[in-house]
Amino acid sequence: MVKQFTKDALDYHALPIPGKISVELTKPAETMRHLAMAYSPGVAEPCNLIAQDPQLAYRYTGKGNSLAVISNGSAVLGLGNLGALASKPVMEGKALLFKRFANINAIDVLVDTQDVEEFISTVRAISCTYGGINLEDIKAPECFEIERRLQALCDIPIFHDDQHGTAIVTAAGLVNALEVQGKQIGDVSIVCLGAGAAAVACMKLLLEMGADAGRLMMLDRQGVIHSGRDGLTEQKALFALDTDKRTLEDAMAGADVFIGLSGPDLVTPEMVKSMAPKPIIFACSNPNPEIKRELAFATRSDIVMATGRSDLPNQVNNVLGFPFIFRGALDVQASCINEAMKIATVKALAELAREPVPESVLDAYSLVELEYGPDYILPKPMDPRLMPIIAPAVARAAVESGVARAVLEEDYEEQLWGGVGFGADRNWR
Repeated sequence: MVKQFTKDALDYHALPIPGKISVELTKPAETMRHLAMAYSPGVAEPCNLIAQDPQLAYRYTGKGNSLAVISNGSAVLGLGNLGALASKPVMEGKALLFKRFANINAIDVLVDTQDVEEFISTVRAISCTYGGINLEDIKAPECFEIERRLQALCDIPIFHDDQHGTAIVTAAGLVNALEVQGKQIGDVSIVCLGAGAAAVACMKLLLEMGADAGRLMMLDRQGVIHSGRDGLTEQKALFALDTDKRTLEDAMAGADVFIGLSGPDLVTPEMVKSMAPKPIIFACSNPNPEIKRELAFATRSDIVMATGRSDLPNQVNNVLGFPFIFRGALDVQASCINEAMKIATVKALAELAREPVPESVLDAYSLVELEYGPDYILPKPMDPRLMPIIAPAVARAAVESGVARAVLEEDYEEQLWGGVGFGADRNWR
């Protein structure tokens, strides 16, 4: 089966046309008059206007619905530092998801350098082409500096999805898991196994949402990140606790929440047994989680569990967030994606999972029923309500926080029901 899947995956990418994205025309180009308007001399008219007012690029070009998916290939999926060119299938795949789920025109841009200064300079220089930039598969700790500096240099949303996309979907799932288990975010002890880009972003967002910093413990390969350790990076130092706990086994004892963004099979049944009553386990190492779901439930039955796998309940999947976050940001010409917009996404995702599930979703996943509870704390990626619910929440947050440069139209949510693949379920309400 593994050999067959490998062949199928390679054939999918190669046949009948290599790659996963293409370019389409949005204007007619059938007559001499069409060509005269599309290029010379007609193109001079919008050029002159944009030179006088750069914001008019959103009116006369495709800037407002375009994204660059940019990587240097230094941390490709779980495969490591493969380099820029080898990251191209992933970046094309990300562009496919933007188009499929949010009708955004995205193109992959590969920057063949792992020098931070050269990467930043290159991306800044081309940033005016796009309405936003999705940074992808850039290793830590460089990714933190790259994103921070590009956000300061550019006036469009710069979003490292490995950090914030993971954090947003994780936080939304945790909000609901806590409610199911009858717990409050400010009262629980949280253990995070992993200290890379995704882990740091997850914990920062949870702190923004009210988690207690004194009850949040992060571990890396050397164990608990504590105040007595030397040589901590700037990001890890933010989470250093004054504690005598040193190992994962120590940290898990009495913990309410475990969030794994590390590697497979690192959590033992004994560790699960030692957790507090009604624990929450997010074992998000993919494809093999920190502890297998069947093993965790064989150990105790009072768990709410999520993983990164699509074949298990409660998948933590970034596609629940990034297409619709950028849709909302682009549609109000936001200059950035700020904390208010991230938290708005978390709340919208969490609330959507509590609503009745449309028949189309049940059909897509061959299910008879699906309702909010221990095995359904996050919406499914094929849910047609994601774009018309999340994008407006993001857009409103952008307007209210002062980073939008365009008004939010009154019928914006209704317009989104006309997006890709959404017409059939318009009447679900």
